[in-house]
Amino acid sequence: MNSQITIIIHTYNEEKSLEACIASAKLLSNRIVVIDTESTDRTVEIARAADIPVFSFPHSLYVEPARNFGIQHAESKWVFILDADERITQEFVNEVLDVINTTQCTYFKIPRKNIFGGIKWLQHGGWWPDFTTGRLLNKESFIDWPQEIHSTPHMKGTLGELHVPFLHYFHGDLSSMVHKTLIYEDIEAQLLHNAQRSVRTTTFFRKFIAELTRRLIFKAGFLDGTFGIIESVYQAFSKTITWILLFEKKFVLNNRLE
Repeated sequence: MNSQITIIIHTYNEEKSLEACIASAKLLSNRIVVIDTESTDRTVEIARAADIPVFSFPHSLYVEPARNFGIQHAESKWVFILDADERITQEFVNEVLDVINTTQCTYFKIPRKNIFGGIKWLQHGGWWPDFTTGRLLNKESFIDWPQEIHSTPHMKGTLGELHVPFLHYFHGDLSSMVHKTLIYEDIEAQLLHNAQRSVRTTTFFRKFIAELTRRLIFKAGFLDGTFGIIESVYQAFSKTITWILLFEKKFVLNNRLE
C-alpha cells in the first residue's frame, strides 16, 4: 500500500457491499475516505469499524453533488473515486502506481468490467469497454465537478487512458434494478422536460425498438447469452420509461393543474 493516492468511496445504504469495497481499496492505498450521504443502515458503522474516516454529506438521488466535497477531503496529490459496488484488482493497482509516477497527464479515462448480478461479465451490448472519465485525477489540477448527473470533472491539463479495467458489480437483483431505474430515469425525464423536448405515443415504441435493436443486434448483446439478452431488453425498458415519465410531466401533471 502507499499514501500517494486518496481513495474516496461515496455511500448511501451500502452495508452489503462496503466491507468488500474497502478491502479492495486497500490494495491500492492506505488513505481511504468515505463520504456518506445520510445512510439509514449500518454503512457508517461498518466504515468506522474498519478505521475509515467518514464525512457526512446531504442525501442526493445521484452522486455527483458530493464529488467536490469528497475531493476536498483528499490529503494527497492523487485521488481515485470508487463506488461501493466497484472493486480494484492487483493488476489495476500495478498500472495505476506505474502511471502516477511517470505520467504528464492530470486525469484519466478507465475501462470498467460490468459484472451482471455478480456472475456474468458483459462483453457485448455496448458494455465493454465501459470507460469512465475522471475517476483517477490529480487534485492539484482539479477545478470542479459539475452537479449534473453523469457529469465528468473540469480539469487543467491533459487526459490520459488506462488499459487495465476495474470491476463494477451492477444489477445485483431485479428489484434494485427497477428501483434505481425509476430514480435515474425520472431525473433524465426532468432534464428532457426542462429542454422542452416533445413526446408522443409513438415515441415509446420507437425508443424501445431502437434501443433493443442497438443493444441486442448491432452491439451483439445476444453473444452474452441469457444475461446479455436480459440486459438488452432492460436497457430498452429503461429508455422507454424515461420518455413515459416525460409524457407524464408534460401532459398528465399539466392537466391536473387545470
